[in-house]
Amino acid sequence: MKVLVTGATGFAGGALAKEHARRGDEVVALVRDPEGGNAKGLAAAGIRLVKGDIRESDAVMQAAEGVELIQHIAAVYRTAGHTDDYYHAVNDGGVANVIEAAQRHGVGRVVHCSTIGVHGHVKEVPAHEDSPFNAGDIYQRSKLAGENRFRAAVEAGLRGVIFRPAAIYGPGDLRLLKIFRGVQRGRFPMFGNGQTTYQLVYIDDLVDGIIRCGTHPDAVGQTFILCGDGWITLDDFVGLVAEATGGRAPRVHWPMWPLLTAARACELVCKPFGIAPPLHVRRCEFYVKSRAFSNERARNGLGFAPQVSMREGVYRTAAWYAEQGLVSPVPSRAEFDAGAAESA
Repeated sequence: MKVLVTGATGFAGGALAKEHARRGDEVVALVRDPEGGNAKGLAAAGIRLVKGDIRESDAVMQAAEGVELIQHIAAVYRTAGHTDDYYHAVNDGGVANVIEAAQRHGVGRVVHCSTIGVHGHVKEVPAHEDSPFNAGDIYQRSKLAGENRFRAAVEAGLRGVIFRPAAIYGPGDLRLLKIFRGVQRGRFPMFGNGQTTYQLVYIDDLVDGIIRCGTHPDAVGQTFILCGDGWITLDDFVGLVAEATGGRAPRVHWPMWPLLTAARACELVCKPFGIAPPLHVRRCEFYVKSRAFSNERARNGLGFAPQVSMREGVYRTAAWYAEQGLVSPVPSRAEFDAGAAESA
């Protein structure tokens, strides 16, 4: 089939677009810069590039012409320096443009990428698709606005599916690099008690789940959380990273209040000048916001079955970082597996 993927120059969108192409689908990608490195990688995979921005209605309309499925992945993530208006223009306004294009062209199905972040700090463990919304920062609030807009369109007749991914990781992603590098060097600071829950989804498993959202006959009208099996505490996650990188997990847990105070001060000083603060509150909340979710609905409704354990995924990620020269050499597969056997 012919598929439009928005956000294809990003980590998840790029992996999804290339997997659709590998499966024989005709893939179109809406990209802001066709000459950029990630865009050239898409073109090399046989993906047709349409220049445009998700905020531009005409560009989205052009890219969606003749497609049977839209995979809407484009979003602005937690990047410091953007105004609140920009977050809403991309994460909510972009959804409006996708809906309009889908309706105008009679697209058979639209899949919308939301985030488990719309649930914020979860009090119920594990949380699920019907757990209360508790969006905190501007990223979460703008994503929730986009999801609500999309759901209203589905209720009005759009053939759509919503999925909320957990934290995405794997080879190709750089968002966790600071953690891996810091732990390997024995310089990763741990704030809080380390018992906050953390939920991830490996990139290959996520892509499989997204494609199921776009093809499963019973998916239309549904919302699915796509996450790995089980969750982990931050202490245990950092311990896994230490094993995978040959590093050392922190032994000291620092209190949160000095970190949050410093982050708020940085934001207060930098924001009037349009400067990206070196430390901001959204990143600090990594240490204190619990994320623990169930993928039962996706398992039962889509046949979603994650294949990569967190331990395996962390090692693959560390090995890729080492191959790229982003961290020092990591333990061999045999050494890592031997460590797993000992701990068992």
